Amino acid sequence: MKIAICQSAGSPGRIGENLQAMARAAREAARRGARLVIFPELFLTGYVIGEKVVQLAEDRKGPSAREAAAIAWRTGMALLYGYPEKAAGRVYNAARLVDETGGFAANYRKTHLYGAVEKRLFHPGDRLAMAEVAGVKTAILICYDVEFPEAVRCLARAGAQLVAVPTALMRPHCRIARTVVPARAHENQLYVAYANRCGRETVLEYCGLSCVADPRGEDLARADTEPALLLADVEQVRLKPPVTKTPWPPICGRRFTTHPRKKRVRDGAGIAACCRPAAQRTPPSTKLLSSSNARLAAVVAVIDWMS
Repeated sequence: MKIAICQSAGSPGRIGENLQAMARAAREAARRGARLVIFPELFLTGYVIGEKVVQLAEDRKGPSAREAAAIAWRTGMALLYGYPEKAAGRVYNAARLVDETGGFAANYRKTHLYGAVEKRLFHPGDRLAMAEVAGVKTAILICYDVEFPEAVRCLARAGAQLVAVPTALMRPHCRIARTVVPARAHENQLYVAYANRCGRETVLEYCGLSCVADPRGEDLARADTEPALLLADVEQVRLKPPVTKTPWPPICGRRFTTHPRKKRVRDGAGIAACCRPAAQRTPPSTKLLSSSNARLAAVVAVIDWMS
């Protein structure tokens, strides 16, 4: 499957203009043979628009969703785009996946909200999302989510082959795009498509650097800091069976049967922590994640990590 990433500055606060940009990108991607186009975080509204994002929030079946579905149907393209979702009196930083017929495929709400502003404006999501696009199991994360190794590993254990990440990565954090994203692809043996904003929006300057990283942790496509439409092939031959079935070097050596002792001993090299086998095999969904992120632990507890 060929996928496309639309790296764009967008038009903050102008949903109509952003839908027009979406249609242009979808037509161009279709002409170049892509099956899926991924747009940045909060693409429909802009990222740094303050309280206006709450005013522009829509139901996931609202007028913007209907227009995006029409674009998908006219172009024969699956679309993934960020938008503010309004539901049950709350607003979520969300991403909606529409299939090539214009039908609803998946909706994901950002689980890890970044910074005080996001936490003030949005409510965090509490579940992960995955759908099949042209035969490829495609999972969704948003921006900060991908910086948590547990989130991507959970999706890999559930069988994801591609993790699509709408994002709004700003300076000075460009190392995330250059280093962390390829690492997530390699350590989980899947593709990661990272669709960032570019240019400046009020006080923020975005990094650009959108990319598609393959299971070897190598770039298949990489943008600079300007608007771009990237294309890359997600090749089935590079997709090993899901890591629940077949071990792979970054995965098969995992040991969840050890833990640090509280007691520390002195040896020739100084003070070192001793490890010993745990009395019981505790899944990392409760053992490793609870100390760093209780919400994600609750989300992944249903996954059989030790299968």
